[in-house]
Amino acid sequence: MTSPPREVLTWSDFATAVRRLAEQVVADGFRPDVVVAVARGGLVPGGAVAYALGTKGVGTMNVEFYTDIGRTLDDPRVLPPLMDTSELPGSRVLVVDDVADSGRTLELVMRMLAEQGADARAAVLYTKPRSVYRPEYSWRETDRWITFPWSAEPPVDGAGGDGAA
Repeated sequence: MTSPPREVLTWSDFATAVRRLAEQVVADGFRPDVVVAVARGGLVPGGAVAYALGTKGVGTMNVEFYTDIGRTLDDPRVLPPLMDTSELPGSRVLVVDDVADSGRTLELVMRMLAEQGADARAAVLYTKPRSVYRPEYSWRETDRWITFPWSAEPPVDGAGGDGAA
């Protein structure tokens, strides 16, 4: 089986992408009270965007959907530990993830935050043309599978886990 064409994000390009995302958010006049990183892919970008925006409130939402390249569960699902959303009603929330691929993970997270009364917007490094959710902020669009610098290597031997992205 041939590997699909890939977009490779370097650490240097990542730094540029984070600054561009933060600049988009600021230019839009959105000042988030909280940045919510979608784990796992959004953890590194979420922290970096929070720093670039000077936002100290950071949370994570753990969502499982992709099990391998091009393979997903039937539906995305939120995994424990659950984020305490009791303080979010009326808050401006920036949701950060690595990619809006199918868009279903972002769609789930954005719906959950809206149900909590948050004013939520999404920022991603990459958006795929087929995404059902179009984030407000995106660095690039691609239809390729993306290799991110933080997940380019498999887990170290003996670390456990299945290594799925």
